[in-house]
Amino acid sequence: MTRVFNFSAGPAALPESVLQTAAAEMLDWHGSGMSVMEMSHRGKEFISIADEAQALLRELLAVPANYKLLFMQGGALAENAIVPMNMLRGKTAADYIDTGEWSKKSIKEAQKYCTVNVAASAKAGGYTSIPPRAEWQLNPDAAYVHICSNETIGGVEYHFTPDVGSVPLVADMSSDILSRPIDVAKYGLIYGGAQKNIGPAGLTIVIVRDDLIGQALPATPSAFDYKTVADNDSMFNTPPTYAIYIAALVFKWIKDQGGLAAMATHNAAKAALLYDFLDTTTFYSCPVARDCRSLMNVPFRLKDEKLDEAFLKGAKERGMVQLKGHRSVGGMRASIYNAMPLEGVKTLVAFMKEFEAQHG
Repeated sequence: MTRVFNFSAGPAALPESVLQTAAAEMLDWHGSGMSVMEMSHRGKEFISIADEAQALLRELLAVPANYKLLFMQGGALAENAIVPMNMLRGKTAADYIDTGEWSKKSIKEAQKYCTVNVAASAKAGGYTSIPPRAEWQLNPDAAYVHICSNETIGGVEYHFTPDVGSVPLVADMSSDILSRPIDVAKYGLIYGGAQKNIGPAGLTIVIVRDDLIGQALPATPSAFDYKTVADNDSMFNTPPTYAIYIAALVFKWIKDQGGLAAMATHNAAKAALLYDFLDTTTFYSCPVARDCRSLMNVPFRLKDEKLDEAFLKGAKERGMVQLKGHRSVGGMRASIYNAMPLEGVKTLVAFMKEFEAQHG
Protein backbone atom coordinates (compact mmCIF):
# COMPACT_ATOMS: atom_id res chain seq x y z
CA MET A 1 0.00 0.00 0.00
CA THR A 2 1.26 3.46 -0.92
CA ARG A 3 -0.07 6.41 1.04
CA VAL A 4 -0.29 9.80 -0.62
CA PHE A 5 0.78 13.14 0.76
CA ASN A 6 -2.63 14.54 1.62
CA PHE A 7 -2.72 18.36 1.61
CA SER A 8 -6.44 18.52 2.39
CA ALA A 9 -7.67 21.44 4.48
CA GLY A 10 -9.97 19.13 6.42
CA PRO A 11 -10.80 16.46 7.12
CA ALA A 12 -7.05 16.28 7.03
CA ALA A 13 -4.25 13.75 7.23
CA LEU A 14 -3.77 11.88 10.49
CA PRO A 15 -0.48 10.48 11.83
CA GLU A 16 0.10 7.08 10.26
CA SER A 17 0.93 5.47 13.60
CA VAL A 18 -2.44 6.62 14.96
CA LEU A 19 -4.25 4.98 12.07
CA GLN A 20 -2.25 1.80 12.57
CA THR A 21 -3.16 1.67 16.26
CA ALA A 22 -6.83 2.29 15.49
CA ALA A 23 -6.77 -0.46 12.87
CA ALA A 24 -5.19 -2.93 15.28
CA GLU A 25 -7.78 -2.11 17.94
CA MET A 26 -10.78 -1.96 15.62
CA LEU A 27 -12.37 -5.27 16.63
CA ASP A 28 -11.09 -5.53 20.18
CA TRP A 29 -10.09 -2.52 22.27
CA HIS A 30 -7.68 -3.60 25.02
CA GLY A 31 -9.22 -7.03 25.49
CA SER A 32 -12.76 -5.71 25.89
CA GLY A 33 -14.01 -7.80 22.98
CA MET A 34 -15.59 -4.66 21.51
CA SER A 35 -14.75 -1.94 19.05
CA VAL A 36 -14.76 1.56 20.51
CA MET A 37 -17.59 2.31 18.11
CA GLU A 38 -19.72 -0.31 19.89
CA MET A 39 -19.12 0.84 23.45
CA SER A 40 -21.66 2.53 25.67
CA HIS A 41 -20.54 6.09 26.29
CA ARG A 42 -21.36 5.49 29.96
CA GLY A 43 -19.46 2.23 30.24
CA LYS A 44 -16.20 2.07 32.17
CA GLU A 45 -14.22 1.33 28.98
CA PHE A 46 -15.24 4.46 27.13
CA ILE A 47 -15.18 6.64 30.26
CA SER A 48 -11.51 5.69 30.63
CA ILE A 49 -10.85 6.77 27.02
CA ALA A 50 -12.64 10.10 27.48
CA ASP A 51 -10.87 10.79 30.77
CA GLU A 52 -7.49 10.13 29.19
CA ALA A 53 -8.33 12.37 26.23
CA GLN A 54 -9.27 15.19 28.60
CA ALA A 55 -6.15 14.74 30.72
CA LEU A 56 -3.82 14.66 27.71
CA LEU A 57 -5.37 17.74 26.13
CA ARG A 58 -5.17 19.66 29.42
CA GLU A 59 -1.52 18.68 29.70
CA LEU A 60 -0.61 19.60 26.12
CA LEU A 61 -2.26 23.03 26.28
CA ALA A 62 -1.48 23.63 29.98
CA VAL A 63 -5.16 24.43 30.51
CA PRO A 64 -5.62 26.25 33.84
CA ALA A 65 -7.75 24.61 36.52
CA ASN A 66 -10.44 27.31 36.25
CA TYR A 67 -11.31 26.32 32.67
CA LYS A 68 -13.75 23.65 31.58
CA LEU A 69 -12.79 21.42 28.67
CA LEU A 70 -15.84 20.26 26.72
CA PHE A 71 -16.22 17.65 23.99
CA MET A 72 -19.13 18.77 21.83
CA GLN A 73 -20.63 18.24 18.38
CA GLY A 74 -21.64 20.44 15.48
CA GLY A 75 -18.25 21.77 14.44
CA ALA A 76 -17.15 25.39 14.47
CA LEU A 77 -20.17 26.37 12.39
CA ALA A 78 -22.50 25.32 15.19
CA GLU A 79 -20.29 27.10 17.71
CA ASN A 80 -20.84 30.32 15.75
CA ALA A 81 -24.36 30.21 17.21
CA ILE A 82 -23.57 28.40 20.46
CA VAL A 83 -20.99 31.04 21.45
CA PRO A 84 -23.39 34.01 21.52
CA MET A 85 -26.10 31.82 23.08
CA ASN A 86 -23.75 31.23 26.02
CA MET A 87 -21.48 34.25 26.04
CA LEU A 88 -23.80 37.25 25.81
CA ARG A 89 -24.64 36.90 29.51
CA GLY A 90 -27.24 39.64 29.54
CA LYS A 91 -25.44 41.93 27.12
CA THR A 92 -26.70 42.79 23.64
CA ALA A 93 -23.54 43.34 21.58
CA ALA A 94 -20.28 41.59 20.70
CA ASP A 95 -17.15 42.64 18.81
CA TYR A 96 -15.91 40.61 15.84
CA ILE A 97 -12.68 40.95 13.85
CA ASP A 98 -13.24 40.18 10.16
CA THR A 99 -10.23 38.47 8.61
CA GLY A 100 -11.79 36.18 5.99
CA GLU A 101 -14.40 33.63 5.04
CA TRP A 102 -14.67 31.95 8.43
CA SER A 103 -14.87 35.26 10.27
CA LYS A 104 -17.69 36.27 7.93
CA LYS A 105 -19.58 33.08 8.76
CA SER A 106 -19.15 33.74 12.47
CA ILE A 107 -20.41 37.30 12.09
CA LYS A 108 -23.44 36.27 10.03
CA GLU A 109 -24.50 33.69 12.62
CA ALA A 110 -23.91 35.93 15.63
CA GLN A 111 -26.11 38.63 14.09
CA LYS A 112 -29.10 36.37 14.75
CA TYR A 113 -28.52 36.75 18.49
CA CYS A 114 -26.97 40.15 19.09
CA THR A 115 -25.69 43.39 17.62
CA VAL A 116 -22.34 42.66 16.00
CA ASN A 117 -19.75 45.40 15.92
CA VAL A 118 -17.16 44.62 13.25
CA ALA A 119 -14.34 46.27 15.15
CA ALA A 120 -11.82 45.78 12.34
CA SER A 121 -11.87 44.25 8.88
CA ALA A 122 -9.29 43.11 6.35
CA LYS A 123 -11.84 43.18 3.53
CA ALA A 124 -10.42 46.27 1.81
CA GLY A 125 -7.08 44.52 1.38
CA GLY A 126 -8.63 41.34 0.02
CA TYR A 127 -8.27 39.49 3.33
CA THR A 128 -4.51 39.16 2.96
CA SER A 129 -3.53 40.45 6.41
CA ILE A 130 -4.59 40.88 10.04
CA PRO A 131 -5.77 44.42 10.91
CA PRO A 132 -3.23 45.96 13.33
CA ARG A 133 -4.49 45.84 16.90
CA ALA A 134 -4.10 49.62 17.22
CA GLU A 135 -6.78 50.10 14.56
CA TRP A 136 -9.47 48.00 16.24
CA GLN A 137 -12.53 50.00 17.30
CA LEU A 138 -13.64 47.92 20.26
CA ASN A 139 -16.82 48.44 22.28
CA PRO A 140 -15.88 48.43 25.98
CA ASP A 141 -19.34 47.10 26.82
CA ALA A 142 -19.16 44.17 24.40
CA ALA A 143 -19.93 40.73 25.77
CA TYR A 144 -16.79 39.38 24.11
CA VAL A 145 -14.31 39.94 21.26
CA HIS A 146 -14.24 37.20 18.62
CA ILE A 147 -11.35 36.32 16.33
CA CYS A 148 -10.55 33.46 13.96
CA SER A 149 -6.94 32.70 14.80
CA ASN A 150 -6.25 31.05 11.44
CA GLU A 151 -8.30 31.54 8.29
CA THR A 152 -8.14 28.15 6.60
CA ILE A 153 -9.25 29.46 3.21
CA GLY A 154 -7.26 32.68 2.99
CA GLY A 155 -4.13 31.46 4.77
CA VAL A 156 -4.00 34.34 7.26
CA GLU A 157 -2.94 33.60 10.85
CA TYR A 158 -2.55 35.60 14.04
CA HIS A 159 1.02 35.45 15.27
CA PHE A 160 0.10 37.38 18.40
CA THR A 161 -2.61 37.20 21.03
CA PRO A 162 -4.54 40.47 20.96
CA ASP A 163 -4.97 42.33 24.24
CA VAL A 164 -8.65 43.26 24.54
CA GLY A 165 -8.63 44.35 28.16
CA SER A 166 -11.22 42.94 30.53
CA VAL A 167 -13.60 41.83 27.77
CA PRO A 168 -13.31 38.05 27.18
CA LEU A 169 -11.39 37.07 24.05
CA VAL A 170 -13.05 34.27 22.06
CA ALA A 171 -11.13 32.42 19.36
CA ASP A 172 -12.09 29.98 16.65
CA MET A 173 -8.89 27.90 16.57
CA SER A 174 -10.22 25.11 14.37
CA SER A 175 -7.23 25.03 12.05
CA ASP A 176 -4.25 25.92 14.24
CA ILE A 177 -5.04 24.51 17.68
CA LEU A 178 -2.25 22.17 18.88
CA SER A 179 0.12 23.47 16.20
CA ARG A 180 2.07 25.53 18.77
CA PRO A 181 1.94 26.49 22.44
CA ILE A 182 -0.67 29.07 23.43
CA ASP A 183 -1.47 30.86 26.69
CA VAL A 184 -5.01 29.67 27.35
CA ALA A 185 -5.37 32.15 30.22
CA LYS A 186 -5.40 35.02 27.73
CA TYR A 187 -8.67 33.74 26.29
CA GLY A 188 -12.13 33.52 27.74
CA LEU A 189 -13.12 30.80 25.31
CA ILE A 190 -11.40 28.73 22.62
CA TYR A 191 -13.24 26.43 20.25
CA GLY A 192 -12.45 24.38 17.20
CA GLY A 193 -13.48 21.48 15.04
CA ALA A 194 -11.25 18.45 15.36
CA GLN A 195 -10.72 17.62 11.71
CA LYS A 196 -7.47 19.52 11.16
CA ASN A 197 -4.96 18.70 13.91
CA ILE A 198 -6.98 16.52 16.28
CA GLY A 199 -8.89 13.74 14.56
CA PRO A 200 -11.99 12.90 12.54
CA ALA A 201 -14.82 15.30 11.82
CA GLY A 202 -17.60 15.18 14.39
CA LEU A 203 -15.79 16.27 17.54
CA THR A 204 -15.65 19.92 18.61
CA ILE A 205 -13.32 21.11 21.35
CA VAL A 206 -14.44 23.93 23.65
CA ILE A 207 -12.24 25.42 26.37
CA VAL A 208 -14.11 27.97 28.47
CA ARG A 209 -13.37 29.86 31.67
CA ASP A 210 -15.56 28.88 34.61
CA ASP A 211 -16.97 32.34 35.28
CA LEU A 212 -18.29 32.64 31.73
CA ILE A 213 -20.72 29.73 31.88
CA GLY A 214 -24.12 29.42 33.47
CA GLN A 215 -25.90 32.39 31.87
CA ALA A 216 -27.01 30.97 28.53
CA LEU A 217 -29.95 32.48 26.67
CA PRO A 218 -33.22 30.86 27.81
CA ALA A 219 -33.82 29.46 24.32
CA THR A 220 -30.46 27.67 24.22
CA PRO A 221 -30.89 23.93 23.60
CA SER A 222 -29.79 21.95 26.64
CA ALA A 223 -27.14 20.09 24.67
CA PHE A 224 -25.59 23.44 23.68
CA ASP A 225 -25.59 25.01 27.14
CA TYR A 226 -21.97 24.99 28.28
CA LYS A 227 -22.97 24.60 31.92
CA THR A 228 -25.14 21.57 31.18
CA VAL A 229 -22.37 20.01 29.12
CA ALA A 230 -19.76 20.78 31.80
CA ASP A 231 -21.93 19.51 34.67
CA ASN A 232 -22.35 16.22 32.82
CA ASP A 233 -18.67 15.78 31.87
CA SER A 234 -19.56 16.12 28.17
CA MET A 235 -21.92 13.14 28.50
CA PHE A 236 -25.28 14.94 28.59
CA ASN A 237 -26.00 13.42 25.20
CA THR A 238 -24.06 10.68 23.43
CA PRO A 239 -20.74 12.26 22.46
CA PRO A 240 -18.83 11.46 19.25
CA THR A 241 -17.18 8.47 20.89
CA TYR A 242 -14.94 7.22 18.10
CA ALA A 243 -13.72 10.73 17.30
CA ILE A 244 -12.78 11.19 20.96
CA TYR A 245 -10.90 7.89 20.90
CA ILE A 246 -8.90 8.95 17.82
CA ALA A 247 -8.29 12.35 19.39
CA ALA A 248 -6.79 10.66 22.45
CA LEU A 249 -4.43 8.71 20.18
CA VAL A 250 -3.43 11.94 18.43
CA PHE A 251 -2.83 13.67 21.76
CA LYS A 252 -0.54 10.78 22.76
CA TRP A 253 1.28 11.09 19.43
CA ILE A 254 1.84 14.82 19.92
CA LYS A 255 3.14 14.22 23.43
CA ASP A 256 5.50 11.53 22.12
CA GLN A 257 6.83 13.94 19.49
CA GLY A 258 7.84 16.35 22.24
CA GLY A 259 4.63 18.30 22.77
CA LEU A 260 3.54 21.61 21.30
CA ALA A 261 7.00 23.17 21.34
CA ALA A 262 8.20 20.37 19.05
CA MET A 263 5.08 20.77 16.88
CA ALA A 264 5.82 24.49 16.53
CA THR A 265 9.37 23.80 15.36
CA HIS A 266 8.18 21.09 12.95
CA ASN A 267 5.47 23.31 11.48
CA ALA A 268 7.70 26.37 11.15
CA ALA A 269 10.26 24.33 9.22
CA LYS A 270 7.64 23.05 6.77
CA ALA A 271 6.13 26.47 6.21
CA ALA A 272 9.51 28.14 5.76
CA LEU A 273 10.49 25.61 3.10
CA LEU A 274 7.39 26.36 1.04
CA TYR A 275 7.23 30.12 1.58
CA ASP A 276 10.95 30.56 0.93
CA PHE A 277 10.51 28.92 -2.45
CA LEU A 278 7.41 30.98 -3.27
CA ASP A 279 9.40 34.14 -2.56
CA THR A 280 12.03 33.22 -5.16
CA THR A 281 9.74 32.77 -8.16
CA THR A 282 7.35 34.81 -10.28
CA PHE A 283 5.73 31.69 -11.74
CA TYR A 284 3.90 31.20 -8.43
CA SER A 285 2.63 33.84 -6.02
CA CYS A 286 1.33 33.94 -2.47
CA PRO A 287 -1.07 36.82 -1.74
CA VAL A 288 -0.73 36.87 2.06
CA ALA A 289 1.26 39.57 3.88
CA ARG A 290 4.46 38.03 5.17
CA ASP A 291 3.85 38.84 8.83
CA CYS A 292 0.42 37.16 8.69
CA ARG A 293 1.21 34.01 6.73
CA SER A 294 -0.37 30.87 8.09
CA LEU A 295 1.85 27.98 9.12
CA MET A 296 -1.08 25.63 8.49
CA ASN A 297 -2.62 26.65 5.16
CA VAL A 298 -0.49 28.04 2.33
CA PRO A 299 -2.48 29.50 -0.60
CA PHE A 300 -0.66 30.13 -3.85
CA ARG A 301 -1.44 30.79 -7.49
CA LEU A 302 0.16 29.88 -10.76
CA LYS A 303 1.06 32.77 -13.06
CA ASP A 304 -1.30 31.33 -15.67
CA GLU A 305 -4.44 29.79 -14.18
CA LYS A 306 -4.94 27.83 -17.40
CA LEU A 307 -2.18 25.56 -16.09
CA ASP A 308 -4.03 24.77 -12.86
CA GLU A 309 -5.49 21.46 -14.01
CA ALA A 310 -2.18 20.29 -15.42
CA PHE A 311 -0.51 21.19 -12.12
CA LEU A 312 -3.05 19.24 -10.09
CA LYS A 313 -2.80 16.26 -12.44
CA GLY A 314 0.99 16.22 -12.24
CA ALA A 315 0.90 16.50 -8.45
CA LYS A 316 -1.51 13.58 -8.19
CA GLU A 317 0.70 11.46 -10.41
CA ARG A 318 3.51 12.09 -7.93
CA GLY A 319 1.40 11.10 -4.93
CA MET A 320 0.17 14.53 -3.80
CA VAL A 321 -3.55 15.22 -3.51
CA GLN A 322 -6.04 17.89 -2.36
CA LEU A 323 -4.00 20.87 -3.52
CA LYS A 324 -6.87 22.69 -5.22
CA GLY A 325 -7.76 25.97 -3.53
CA HIS A 326 -11.14 26.59 -1.95
CA ARG A 327 -13.87 27.24 -4.51
CA SER A 328 -14.43 30.76 -3.14
CA VAL A 329 -10.89 31.94 -3.93
CA GLY A 330 -9.47 29.50 -6.50
CA GLY A 331 -5.80 28.83 -7.03
CA MET A 332 -3.94 26.27 -4.95
CA ARG A 333 -3.69 25.59 -1.24
CA ALA A 334 -1.30 23.34 0.64
CA SER A 335 -2.55 22.50 4.11
CA ILE A 336 0.40 21.35 6.17
CA TYR A 337 -1.00 20.47 9.57
CA ASN A 338 0.88 18.59 12.28
CA ALA A 339 0.60 15.19 10.58
CA MET A 340 2.14 16.38 7.30
CA PRO A 341 5.78 15.25 7.32
CA LEU A 342 8.59 17.51 6.14
CA GLU A 343 9.15 15.05 3.31
CA GLY A 344 5.71 15.90 1.95
CA VAL A 345 6.57 19.59 1.63
CA LYS A 346 9.97 18.75 0.10
CA THR A 347 8.19 16.61 -2.49
CA LEU A 348 5.77 19.44 -3.27
CA VAL A 349 8.49 22.05 -3.67
CA ALA A 350 10.50 19.72 -5.91
CA PHE A 351 7.44 19.21 -8.13
CA MET A 352 6.71 22.95 -8.21
CA LYS A 353 10.25 23.59 -9.45
CA GLU A 354 9.92 20.86 -12.05
CA PHE A 355 6.56 22.18 -13.25
CA GLU A 356 7.93 25.72 -13.52
CA ALA A 357 10.89 24.48 -15.57
CA GLN A 358 8.48 22.78 -17.97
CA HIS A 359 5.90 25.55 -18.27
CA GLY A 360 7.55 28.78 -17.15
